Amino acid sequence: MIHVSPDAPGVDLLVDNNKVNNSALTFPNATGYLTVNAGTRNFKVNAAGTTTTVINADLPFVKDKSYSLYAFKRLASIGAFMVEDNLATPAAGQAHIRFFHLRPDAPAVTVGTLAGGTFSPVFSNRAFETQATATANQGFTPVPAGTYTFDVRVAGASVLNVPGVALAAGKIYTVFARGLVAGTGAQALGAQIVTHN
Repeated sequence: MIHVSPDAPGVDLLVDNNKVNNSALTFPNATGYLTVNAGTRNFKVNAAGTTTTVINADLPFVKDKSYSLYAFKRLASIGAFMVEDNLATPAAGQAHIRFFHLRPDAPAVTVGTLAGGTFSPVFSNRAFETQATATANQGFTPVPAGTYTFDVRVAGASVLNVPGVALAAGKIYTVFARGLVAGTGAQALGAQIVTHN
């Protein structure tokens, strides 16, 4: 599970009413993979240390598959979406990467690499995610391993530049835009990377 609600406090995660995290999960961090029984499992997200449930969902899990659950949107309308993670090993010299747009107050963005002033789009015209778009975007894109400068653009103008992103051969990554356009501190506009293997 990944906590991507920029104004939500720390949370506890319960699977079939059993708490599975030792300390509060805070924005924009992840739990790492947890093992659950196949079938439909009940997931609750509670405000840390309380019985106040902000997300309550019954989710289907298939044996021997991996999934990521994102708690997203602002606290007032917090929700969750789940995607399947294909953890097949990338080809030699390649990394796998995907992108989710999880900034609730930002328009559609294009994410690409910047090299010597040349912008090369990788993920184009991506709007704030819904379960439907996240499912459509859950596949990973192979890219040559290396160190990249990622640039996030709105209507052709750069709004976020992330230099020095090292993608290692054989690794699988999710990059997500997080925070708020006018946010400060922990809520500042930014990008986060989850390494899946």
